[in-house]
Amino acid sequence: MTAANPVPDKPALEGLEAAWGTRWQQDGTFEFDRDGAIAAGRDAIYSIDTPPPTASGSLHIGHVFSYTHTDIAARFQRMRGKRVFYPMGWDDNGLPTERRVQNYYGVRCDPSLPYEPDFVPPFEGGDNKSSKAADQKPISRRNFIELCERLTVEDEKQFEALWRTLGLSVDWSQTYRTIGREALQTSQLAFIRNVARGEAYQALAPTLWDITFRTAVAQAELEDRDQPSAYHRVGFHGADGPVFIETTRPELLPACVALVAHPDDERYQPLFGTTVRTPVFGVEVPVVAHHLAQPDKGTGIAMICTFGDITDVTWWRELDLPNRAIIGFDGRIQTEPPAAIESHEGREAYAQLAGKTVFSAKQAVVELLRASGDLVGDPKPIQHPVKFFEKGDKPLEIVSTRQWYVKNGARDEKLRERLIELGRGLDWHPDFMRVRYENWVNGLTGDWLISRQRFFGVPIPVWYPLDGVGNPLFDQPILPSEDSLPVDPSSDPAPGFAESQRGQAGGFVGEHDVMDTWMTSSLTPQLAGGWVDDPELFQTVYPFDLRPQGQDIIRTWLFSTMLRSQLEHGVAPWTNAAISGFIVDPDRKKMSKSKGNVVTPADILERHGSDAVRYWAASSRLGTDASFDPQNPTQIKIGRRLAIKLLNAAKFIHGFDAPESLDLDQVTAPLDRSMLQQLADVVADATTALEGYDHARALETAETFFWTFCDDYLELVKERAYGEHDAAQVSAVVALRTALSAFLRLFAPVLPFASEEAWSWSETGSVHLAAWPQPAEVAAADWDDTRSVLTVVGRALTGIRGAKTAAKASQRTPVDSAVIGAPADELAAIESAAADLASVGRIAELRFVPADTLEVTDILLAQTLSEEER
Repeated sequence: MTAANPVPDKPALEGLEAAWGTRWQQDGTFEFDRDGAIAAGRDAIYSIDTPPPTASGSLHIGHVFSYTHTDIAARFQRMRGKRVFYPMGWDDNGLPTERRVQNYYGVRCDPSLPYEPDFVPPFEGGDNKSSKAADQKPISRRNFIELCERLTVEDEKQFEALWRTLGLSVDWSQTYRTIGREALQTSQLAFIRNVARGEAYQALAPTLWDITFRTAVAQAELEDRDQPSAYHRVGFHGADGPVFIETTRPELLPACVALVAHPDDERYQPLFGTTVRTPVFGVEVPVVAHHLAQPDKGTGIAMICTFGDITDVTWWRELDLPNRAIIGFDGRIQTEPPAAIESHEGREAYAQLAGKTVFSAKQAVVELLRASGDLVGDPKPIQHPVKFFEKGDKPLEIVSTRQWYVKNGARDEKLRERLIELGRGLDWHPDFMRVRYENWVNGLTGDWLISRQRFFGVPIPVWYPLDGVGNPLFDQPILPSEDSLPVDPSSDPAPGFAESQRGQAGGFVGEHDVMDTWMTSSLTPQLAGGWVDDPELFQTVYPFDLRPQGQDIIRTWLFSTMLRSQLEHGVAPWTNAAISGFIVDPDRKKMSKSKGNVVTPADILERHGSDAVRYWAASSRLGTDASFDPQNPTQIKIGRRLAIKLLNAAKFIHGFDAPESLDLDQVTAPLDRSMLQQLADVVADATTALEGYDHARALETAETFFWTFCDDYLELVKERAYGEHDAAQVSAVVALRTALSAFLRLFAPVLPFASEEAWSWSETGSVHLAAWPQPAEVAAADWDDTRSVLTVVGRALTGIRGAKTAAKASQRTPVDSAVIGAPADELAAIESAAADLASVGRIAELRFVPADTLEVTDILLAQTLSEEER
């Protein structure tokens, strides 16, 4: 901005987003000066690890809520003189994008196929409904990823447009994608270093498996959902008679490897060390003791199967039991029975289950148990929590697979203690969110499963040699050199091999799995800061100052980022963590896509204006849930009223003749000094609040006094400000201009458009690059303490207004005389503003008398009224 804008005849909020968004872009208002920042040094930088929204989805009002909180911090720090590094990323890879691309282009990914440089998809513009895989054209992973990138780019443009409308002060030249070349290179580099240090490893182990998406699921991606089920009372054959268990999963009887009871349970102590025989399938299994068995659940003794739930996995591992898994990757019972089922009858019974879904197999086993007489009574219906993949719609199964893991402290006490230590070194806002982090770290039961059976993700950069007969040697992985990254093992040959040796005996095979999306998202500081491409910048911005995020992903994004930073750099990745609450609907239910109560923000922003929506977001403290009713958005309407009042107050103040230069020495009236001294206290309190990431308190403090300023002070001094150009008039106008400048800067982080508009009427630069107000520039330190004057005079003004109302007279009605009584100290304050009180109250004669409390008495209305006054 090079020149001040004229004050409009009718200030309005409409159109400010487009006008100022364009101006900020043209002027580079929020650009991060890389070279200047590096030269200035780390202490001059404020860096933000901004959450990258998922580009394949859609933004909702919760995004507006939390991203506004971050933007307030960015704008505040910028006005405090910091060089703000505020990038934006796009989280592109993920299952939703894969499904959309399959249907939109009519393709499916087959990683075994070679890349086609000039590939053209069968069609574009599918209806996004599910289609059969058989009808989709198989293409290489690289081709598939290119189509994913092509389709997500339009979403990113729409997201950016909405963020600009909201007024995020992001540097749009500092963006990254979680599936771009830089992301691939960074993620793969960190991974192969994890492998080199022994932090990443592969293992054949029980894995939580989603049969719909055909992928492994990590602990952080789980959620419990109450599901109907039933307890089946089943008798195992013991030497001294039946041993009864109760199970919700009778279909896993062929996978039973033991019975377990608590070591202190006297009922079953005689059975420990003995065996029993499974009903129907006739397999001898041991009776064992373990402290996780629950004496008060069911019969107190349970069957251990491979694998019914996570507890089965724990028992299997800690008791060193055999693996007789029977569920395949498709969720159906495998064709071949476990080797332990040796009897003809048992194998015939198993044949009746082979190939069935879990549901059908359960029905078949129940009928077999009824026929054998081993099912006692009818099943008892229950509701119980069942593990689901957070994006899935069918219960998870546990299958044995070869997967990649990263050590996360679950089995490494030293690492776990270090992660707790790093968490305690962070400044959490609010502080109680730290407990959620610690509870997660302390509750980890296994290392981080990071491999996924998906396509649109970062390929795990590993190949495996094939022996002389073509079998993969998984214990001899081949890793790329760091300078060759990024690679895709499904289309790039292994180092030292030719592509013609792929799949051939003595050759190689590429890893088909990709990394969990959190393996890339956990590196957002490295991606945004240029760890690989711009190490000089990375050293300048890292560790970042702020990680803003939602409370529901402390266990995933925050924890995984902390882990990767510790493994690679040995430090916490940020110094502050700002955790936003949830958005809830009018019934106090969390808004989510699964519940169908999500509100998209575009219409809200268009109807009410961005400043109003930002005000609603800023009114809630970090970590606190906020209610949102799209039918009656009360808080948004209050914010719009505040933004309009700010414009109108600014226009009003600019209507007074002001001296060429403004100096606090020109402010001489006690009332004017009182207002500025109170405003200086507001500035101090708001500053302290924002330094502590309490934007809601800062807004409340500034807003409360702003309304006092408008309702009382402006009314009291306007006649004087309109008057002759004398010392009293100059005092009022300088105080008004000083206050306006401070208010515009106080509100700038929350109401960026209205503040910028009003600022431009007298200033030539952006308010967002102006210095944050300081108490000393608002009120002189050598003034006598006159803070109470405005408060007391305001009460007197209220009394005058009340007296007129009681007399059923208009506030415009002239008053021949009035008496104000008050205690001595208050009386002196009121007398110092007598002329202003008389002017605003239209009082010809104003007298003062001592009294115990402040009151307006003996008010005598003028007898002759004009037509307007009537």
